Amino acid sequence: MIPRYEKKEISQIWTEENKFKKFLQVEIELLKALESEKMIPNKTSDAFDHVTINLSRIHEIEKTTRHDVIAFCSSITEQVDPNVSKYFHYGVTSSDIIDTALSLQVRESLDLILLSFEKLLKTLKEKANQHANTLTIGRSHGMYAEPMSFSQKLMGHYFEFERRYQDLKDFYHKELTAQFSGAVGNYTILTKDVEKKAAHALGLKVEDCSTQVIPRDRLAKLISITALYGAALERLCIEIRHLHRSDVGEIHEGFSKGQKGSSTMPHKKNPISGENLSGIARILRSHIHIALENTLLWHERDISHSSAERMYLPDAMGLVLYSLERLDSTIENLVVHTDRMEERVKENFTYLSSFYLHKIIDQTDLSREEIYPIVQKASFGAKGAEDFHKMIKEAIPSLELKLPTFEEIKKIFLANH
Repeated sequence: MIPRYEKKEISQIWTEENKFKKFLQVEIELLKALESEKMIPNKTSDAFDHVTINLSRIHEIEKTTRHDVIAFCSSITEQVDPNVSKYFHYGVTSSDIIDTALSLQVRESLDLILLSFEKLLKTLKEKANQHANTLTIGRSHGMYAEPMSFSQKLMGHYFEFERRYQDLKDFYHKELTAQFSGAVGNYTILTKDVEKKAAHALGLKVEDCSTQVIPRDRLAKLISITALYGAALERLCIEIRHLHRSDVGEIHEGFSKGQKGSSTMPHKKNPISGENLSGIARILRSHIHIALENTLLWHERDISHSSAERMYLPDAMGLVLYSLERLDSTIENLVVHTDRMEERVKENFTYLSSFYLHKIIDQTDLSREEIYPIVQKASFGAKGAEDFHKMIKEAIPSLELKLPTFEEIKKIFLANH
């Protein structure tokens, strides 16, 4: 990840050194499981308590082996007595270690992401609660529709994000698996009891049926969730950017002391966070294509997924955390111009056809089909609320319909929120 968007706490999880530390953690838990099943001598795992990860040595060995797992194993076993080291990597294939370690890296990433997600949800709900009584004009097709609570607008986004949070939480608890089944997943050397014990020690579920690799539809599911999160992210950013426009001006992103909006136009306050996060959201959604393609491996396995995962998974996890934290700050510091919102409702109440349409239905014997064109004509032709009301009265003289005050309008449109 480029430094501008890097989250170091995520990057550290996906470093090469941490990957090999996870390999070692997985291998040691496998040794302990083998010991408990009496398949290798007792206390074999103790011999590996003091081994270290030496990246330069791994790279040196890999120049010859052209295989990173073999290079890792060799760098570890050369630190231990040969009579014991022969049991390291016993009965497993590379993917058992790689994929199980990968589950641990994903879990560590989600530990951070879920915490930030919870904070964002809290911030969104608090901002919505602050504006439960703020009336704003709702829009349909980009056109003025009817008044609504600004809280309702925010809560619509809140619940979409809450669904994605629950999706990630479900994935965290149900989809992170381990495998210790050997070549093509056939348990030639190891047993399912060994696999269960090692997986349990790592806090992972056992893969139902590995085919030498943990099936990549699991990662595709994770990335489908982060892609949907990306859609939710940009949908909210679009709302912020639209309401931020000069000709609307109903909200503004926080503008810090010394901040500048343009190199040549001092008057500008740009929605830079909303624009930045819109771009991040597009990257997040783009990962789904890679993740789906990675499910299409030959027979029991190939490694066409490997190179792609080394790049897109750290990026996906890092960008989710980055965007959650930035969006949280954006919402927390959002400036809401309640006076401008409510003034727009006052100025444009003539457009609130549905309110009048239903009041007229209640108070006359006219059919809906007869009333609709009357209200439509008044909406299109009136120059203000009073003019609109006058045109309705002229069209239906028998109608006793009082023009509501703004406070009455607020009561009507906020009553059920």
